[in-house]
Amino acid sequence: MFVRATTYRAVLAQLAEARAQAGDLAGEMARARDEGAGAEERAVAVAAELAQVREELAQARAEADRVEGALLLEAEDRVALRMLLRTARRQARADRVHVLFHRGEVHSLHATVEAAEAAAEAEGAPRSGWTSHRPGAAPPPADQVAWRIQPMTVGGVQ
Repeated sequence: MFVRATTYRAVLAQLAEARAQAGDLAGEMARARDEGAGAEERAVAVAAELAQVREELAQARAEADRVEGALLLEAEDRVALRMLLRTARRQARADRVHVLFHRGEVHSLHATVEAAEAAAEAEGAPRSGWTSHRPGAAPPPADQVAWRIQPMTVGGVQ
């Protein structure tokens, strides 16, 4: 078989080009392996970070549950304190009564202003007729007022 020199040179050029491509491909393959190893390392690092974040999330959920429980207890405490305050206020009021006068005459005694107003209204006093006078001001004469409620302390004179 007869091979021409130009063909031989062309084949050698193709061979050199193929070797260069093979070298390039070998380099790319090595880089890909390195990147694959790096990607695997990054995947391991990301998995560790994910585990850390999940742990922090679990801790945050536990803290949120604890705080929610504390808030519920505080709300229950506030309700109980309100009830105690109401009871204390009722007991503090027990040292006074509200005297209902009709045209200057004692009509009845009541524990609260509201109870005295209700009693007067049951006797015909107008619902909108209740007024208050300034502290320290002298009230109008008793015979000029149809209904009057006056608080009075209960107990002995000291």
